[in-house]
Amino acid sequence: MSKNDISVSDKLKRLYELQLVDSELAELETMKGELPMEVADLEDEIAGLQTRLQKIDHSVDEVKSDINKHNTSIKDSEALIAKYQKQLDNVKNNREFEALTKELELQKLEVQLHEKKIRELNGGIQAKLELQQGTADKLAQKKGDLDLKKSELATIIAKTEKDEEKLRKKSEKASKTIEDRLLKAYSKIKKAYHNHLAVVTVTRNACGGCFNKIPPQLQLEIALRKKIIACEHCGRILVDEHILEAEVAPVNTPE
Repeated sequence: MSKNDISVSDKLKRLYELQLVDSELAELETMKGELPMEVADLEDEIAGLQTRLQKIDHSVDEVKSDINKHNTSIKDSEALIAKYQKQLDNVKNNREFEALTKELELQKLEVQLHEKKIRELNGGIQAKLELQQGTADKLAQKKGDLDLKKSELATIIAKTEKDEEKLRKKSEKASKTIEDRLLKAYSKIKKAYHNHLAVVTVTRNACGGCFNKIPPQLQLEIALRKKIIACEHCGRILVDEHILEAEVAPVNTPE
């Protein structure tokens, strides 16, 4: 028998059986709690910190390079100062003396200017180095947190992996017995709710999903299993509490 030809009662039972399997899967996911999200958030934060640290490192290297350039310029000026001072001992006239004196003053001013620039750069680099160290410390802490969260998640996955695999195969098998139109509707409803409930029983005269009261006449129709009925409040598919006791016709499904 084709999955499209089975009775409404059979369709409802198969939907509810699929829901029970998917609910077990959801419970296993719940065991992981917020860990997967926390791991992802930490990985994003670490990537951001690494990018920030790279930018700070590059900025520090640039400042150090500028300081080195100024130090080189100072050495060049000091070499010229030494040269001009030596030439002063051999001046032949006032004109040469004045020219050398001006050059000496100019190079001394150059030295002072470069020294001032170096002081400014050193002041700035200190703040950058502190930021660099703070970022590196925070990065190390976040990496430690990530390792811990990953370890916790791995432990849970190791415990639930076999059960989860069995349930996924069971869910896939059950899905093959349900017509595509119903399966699509089921998936859409399931995704709409955090508890992933798309098919619920009428319990204590109320919807098992949103807990709104179901009118007696509608409860009778649900119990008859002649048509698929959705809750008018939440849109979930409603079945009676004895749905699993119904006889179900076999369905030919692709392997």
